[in-house]
Amino acid sequence: MMHPFFLSILVSSVLGLGLAIPSYTCIVMGNLDIIRKKKGKLSPTDVIFLAKGIVNLLLQCVMSLQGMLFVLSLEILYNRQVYAFISTSGYFLTYCNFWLTFWLSAHYCTTITNLSYGFFIWVKRIVSNYLNPLLFLTAFGIFIVSVPGFWAVYGESIQFFENSSEASLTRYRTTLSYFVPANTLGVILPFCLSLLCLVLTSSFLLRHVWRVKNNDSGSTRPNLQAHVTALRTIFFLLLIFIFFGITRMLMFFRGSPKFTDLMPMVNWSLRLLSPSVEGAVIFQASNKLRRIILRRFWIRSWRNTET
Repeated sequence: MMHPFFLSILVSSVLGLGLAIPSYTCIVMGNLDIIRKKKGKLSPTDVIFLAKGIVNLLLQCVMSLQGMLFVLSLEILYNRQVYAFISTSGYFLTYCNFWLTFWLSAHYCTTITNLSYGFFIWVKRIVSNYLNPLLFLTAFGIFIVSVPGFWAVYGESIQFFENSSEASLTRYRTTLSYFVPANTLGVILPFCLSLLCLVLTSSFLLRHVWRVKNNDSGSTRPNLQAHVTALRTIFFLLLIFIFFGITRMLMFFRGSPKFTDLMPMVNWSLRLLSPSVEGAVIFQASNKLRRIILRRFWIRSWRNTET
């Protein structure tokens, strides 16, 4: 009988892949449908959602493949070339996803708050007019940061099964020399910037609601539903950020006897399911995607009933 730890990894891998493929396929196809109807023109949010759909689908495939190989074939996974390629691809796609979250948060923040500071005006102009080149440059910069990780992971995998103090010292030096600055640029920096956007957006909306409630001019109150949806989207995406940080922090408890079995199971489950969870966040944030998908399924089901 399979150990519960390996069973949870296998179930999370299959479940995450089963949820990600249809959801992100719908997101990509829905945005392509918008491109076809609008003759190649997408709003900044649609562009970021399309990029997130592609990145998260690839990330879910890489992570599910890693989980399945970890359970079913360790010999293949811990081949040095395969292990380094899968790990580096996972880091690259994760960093891309986090920076896409920041650009989405920056777009919402500059659109909703209308701050008059020069920096925010510059960010708003860049996001509105040069988003596609900006996303390309972001991916290129992350690629440059991630490429040295292949050799870092490759060298780390050589010492993976060694328990000597020299091997542990080598892994510790590798972590400090590459993974600390890479995670700072790929995880901590976009998280802090996205958190700043969330704080600015929420404080602006709270002040705006307070002014509207205390307005005695009798003017009609604006509809804040779109702003609330944007704020909720940033919050959920940052929550996924936090879950990712938790999975990293849980690795420090590997040596504790109390958490030997529980923590790795929670760690792997959170990591394997996080890309597919973002699909639900994207769907709740885009009314256009929901309408397109529902219309397609409704027409298809109607045709099936007619035949």
